[in-house]
Amino acid sequence: MSNTVTWLSGTVLDEETNCGLTELCKLCGINAETVQDMVSEGVITPREAAPQSYQFTYIEIRRVQTAVRLQRDLRINLPGCALALDLLEELDELRGRRKR
Repeated sequence: MSNTVTWLSGTVLDEETNCGLTELCKLCGINAETVQDMVSEGVITPREAAPQSYQFTYIEIRRVQTAVRLQRDLRINLPGCALALDLLEELDELRGRRKR
């Protein structure tokens, strides 16, 4: 009988989480050029306008992670990702209203 040990690691994101460009790239497994493309297409909006001082909240981190999955799994381009993300957020908001 053998014992298998599996290690998982992760990052806890909450409302207080902020990260810069380098941290976002590491968290999402993408490069800075991809982040800049996402900013240009409106997928995410950093708090600061200059790339060297970008700051992203947990909402942008989650949007990037979702956009990466949409591109990888469904082959959706960035403008399509921006639209899909906006529609998903609107759907979540409507579901939240319905439960109140």
